[in-house]
Amino acid sequence: MTADVRVVSVPDGLAGERVDAAVSRLFGLSRSQVAGLIESGDVLLDGGRVAKSARVGAGDVLEVGLPAPAAPPVIVPIPVPDLRILHEDDDLVVVDKPPGVAAHPSVGWNGPDVLSGLAAANVKIATSGAAERQGIVSRLDVGTSGVMVVARSESAYSALKQAFRSRQVDKTYHTVVQGLPDPLSGTIDAPIGRHPAHDYKFAVMESGRHSVTHYELLEAFRSASLLEVSLETGRTHQIRVHFSALRHPCVGDLTYGADPTLAARLDLKRQWLHAVALGFAHPGTGRRVTFTSAYAPDLGLALERLGS
Repeated sequence: MTADVRVVSVPDGLAGERVDAAVSRLFGLSRSQVAGLIESGDVLLDGGRVAKSARVGAGDVLEVGLPAPAAPPVIVPIPVPDLRILHEDDDLVVVDKPPGVAAHPSVGWNGPDVLSGLAAANVKIATSGAAERQGIVSRLDVGTSGVMVVARSESAYSALKQAFRSRQVDKTYHTVVQGLPDPLSGTIDAPIGRHPAHDYKFAVMESGRHSVTHYELLEAFRSASLLEVSLETGRTHQIRVHFSALRHPCVGDLTYGADPTLAARLDLKRQWLHAVALGFAHPGTGRRVTFTSAYAPDLGLALERLGS
């Protein structure tokens, strides 16, 4: 069911793009959503139905019946047993997020999430942001464990959002990647955008957003390397995408090309990626604070097996 119909002229910057890609970029829809609209006849190009692979030209007229917005997920207090609170005050709460836990509720996700876990622990959070993402200023992937901050006051939400936006937050990760990167320390400066063929993936692509990752070797094993990574930008899946593009995917990250045999040998069900430290100016006091997180048990066991 569509909520309303929009009519737009294709701008010069999208000339030559596939119809599904152009509609996706113009209206912020996923490629799978757009494919469904095209199939049902809710996307017209110059008044006629069109295949999703057709190309658009500058000035072409797109008529799109936009889908009705889905109701936002409701935050229901649900205990998350392994979710640890590292710090809590009037402005913020810092948690140690276990793997398999999302940052917040979302459509299509039925597992545990940080906000529901905090609600179950009677931790009140800021009301800023979308209803299902209140207080969230940055996120970790479901399969990434480690330290994460959530705002509790309105002023803290604004200050922390600005700090992340202006790159005043120190984000440090440890990851184990396949093979040995060359050079052993360096910077990956490559733009990242949504994968052209898979909605759930991202890729290094010329049309992507500016993305910078710094890394340094901590320990080399026979088949993999432990790296310390700091992020200058904060794109979705940034570390995973950048190292996959270098042909050194995060161990266990089957989505981005990791060796399933190695993952099975290490008993890894997710990418070896952990947010070990988060540093920022406290929005209430202005003092610099840093919070750290030890490796999750599955990552520690994988390291032991690599070492042996």
